[in-house]
Amino acid sequence: MTVQGFWRSALDPERVMNVRMTHWRGHVQEQREDYVTVEEPFEVRVNRRSLAVIMRTPGHDQELAMGFLFTERVIHLPEDVDAIVDAIDDDGLPLANVVNVHLCPNGQQDPLTQVDHFERHFAVSASCGLCGKNSIDDLMLTVPALEVEDLHIASSCIYELTRQLRIGQDVFTHTGGLHAAGLFTSTGELCLLREDIGRHNAVDKIIGYGLLHNTFPYSRHILVVSGRTSYEIIQKAALARIPCIAAISAPSSLAIDLAHQAGITLIGFLRDHTMNVYTHPERII
Repeated sequence: MTVQGFWRSALDPERVMNVRMTHWRGHVQEQREDYVTVEEPFEVRVNRRSLAVIMRTPGHDQELAMGFLFTERVIHLPEDVDAIVDAIDDDGLPLANVVNVHLCPNGQQDPLTQVDHFERHFAVSASCGLCGKNSIDDLMLTVPALEVEDLHIASSCIYELTRQLRIGQDVFTHTGGLHAAGLFTSTGELCLLREDIGRHNAVDKIIGYGLLHNTFPYSRHILVVSGRTSYEIIQKAALARIPCIAAISAPSSLAIDLAHQAGITLIGFLRDHTMNVYTHPERII
């Protein structure tokens, strides 16, 4: 694939491309080649009807589809999904970047998965009409708060998490253009790492992996994310029963509110053996 100076990289042709660019240093310019992260649309169809188009970095697409459907509460259990397959066109040829999710007829999927409700459901989910206290209250009606007293995590363990996350970020090392989410045990062992141009997608891929491989929920784990922590990240963690989230940057006010109510320990600015613990600090020892 070659488009306006781009070509697939030998590093990882699915997730990385080379690009020609002009580099300036002071008043001197020179032509160089650089690595950039691939961003492509990914369409999720449910029972052959389009549900959503997600801008993502290719890779682990079935995990992304599964995690997205779960955290959007279209499905509630892995058993709600019969199969995830590559979509095909009218001639029976595979469609790039499109998957079709077949739901089980007897599954517990959300009533909104009826085709005529798809568009309305996701239009509402994306609007600010669900923002603020109402969205937190709605979520807590269906997701019980986590118990805080049953898990303790050493501060020395937490300080090592970002270093391990960075070591595992293969594509970020070359492009600087990807977010990462890492799932760790409560003693600091890295279980799973996913990269994506969207931090929400990286978290969905981790959740989708657990659903597909029967390692879910993650009630004794720590989620580490690059960048900031938004309400949506906390929402996904609450649904996945993750008791602790650590981020390199700041949380939002709504993320703090939801983490407090959901019983999640929320850590921000985890850098150089310092951290801010915004909610439920009693877990950290």
